[in-house]
Amino acid sequence: MLRCLRHSKTHTHDLESTAVAAAATTTTTTPPPHTTEQIKQQCNDMQKKFQEPIKILLLGTAESGKTTIIKQMRILHINGYTNDERRDQIPEIYQNIHESVYQLVQHMTILGLEYQSCASRNSAAYIISLGETAPEYMDEEYCDHVMTLWNDLGIRTCFGRSNEFPLLDSTKYFLDNFERISDYDYIPSTEDILHSRKVTTGIHKITFRVKIPKTLGGGEQEFRMYDVGGQRDQRNKWIQAFEGIQAVLFLISCADFDQSLREDPLQNRLQEALNLFRGVWQNRFLASAGIIVFLNKQDIMERKIRTGTHIVDYFPEFEEFCNSPQAENYFDECDWTKKFIKQKLIDITQEPVKRPSRNKMDYSKRECYYHFTVATDTSCIRKVFNDVHQMILHEHMASVALL
Repeated sequence: MLRCLRHSKTHTHDLESTAVAAAATTTTTTPPPHTTEQIKQQCNDMQKKFQEPIKILLLGTAESGKTTIIKQMRILHINGYTNDERRDQIPEIYQNIHESVYQLVQHMTILGLEYQSCASRNSAAYIISLGETAPEYMDEEYCDHVMTLWNDLGIRTCFGRSNEFPLLDSTKYFLDNFERISDYDYIPSTEDILHSRKVTTGIHKITFRVKIPKTLGGGEQEFRMYDVGGQRDQRNKWIQAFEGIQAVLFLISCADFDQSLREDPLQNRLQEALNLFRGVWQNRFLASAGIIVFLNKQDIMERKIRTGTHIVDYFPEFEEFCNSPQAENYFDECDWTKKFIKQKLIDITQEPVKRPSRNKMDYSKRECYYHFTVATDTSCIRKVFNDVHQMILHEHMASVALL
């Protein structure tokens, strides 16, 4: 069990230095026989812990980035995707593109917006005639209509108001790259695969191995990461994955502050995520699991703020937070926003637990660890996951009294 994970910014222990220092201590003095036996036992215990698989459960609302993390683990630890596997992703990417264009066209009328030209109106009628399912192949006619629409000022205005209706986060990425994607010989890039989305239902598992430093005995440690659907109707399945979980990786989309749920248009997405986090934090079946939060989609959050969307319009308490005496001084609204969301999570961890766990755990001593992430950025996730692995290694050493 993970009893105490350290925050990525505050865990300053050097595992190799610790191990070397311990080795130096044992070679310069001759400990009593019972101490030698204790050290051997501790080393054996540590090796046994390294042989045990680490089980991590990904939780969060729909479209928070959980499946993207699974894809990143495959890229970082299982040699990514073959060309055949990349081609298998094409129908999903086509569907993402078609769904995006279809939603934009539908909401042009709903929002009372006008197309720039007759050609655009004809293209809109063509897309609507196809229905919600993407064509199997992107022929020249289809591609011309999509390009015409994406270049239309009315559609761009509609996209700028996409917080008012459900639209994939990857819409701009795919439509900006549509000419490349529509090529006959198209093979999806790694970035294309990371931006694609398919609704997760049920429970999905990925298993991979991560190297252990030679100073700690070398070898590899097995990780088992579980992804579960984040939609409301999928959350009743979560408890099936709780058994034996040592860490929960909770993803929250910081870009969702101005959007509503697909399932419930009256519920703010960020507020839903905060409510869900409260349930996970206070869940008695996860009381002994380490909790790590990824405050995800920092790139989309920043893009929204730069274009004039402000969290204070959806969370009025943001203004009070910025003016509070204990608040740090930030000059950038993006920094204020992400710190505000993080503080919301911290406040939840400090609330009294309504239904304490049966093992009488003291929640006031439990800690939660936070990372600001962009799940589609492989270098970002590599660094963050390395930090998480270091935390786990430290925990194993602490559990056998080597720290």
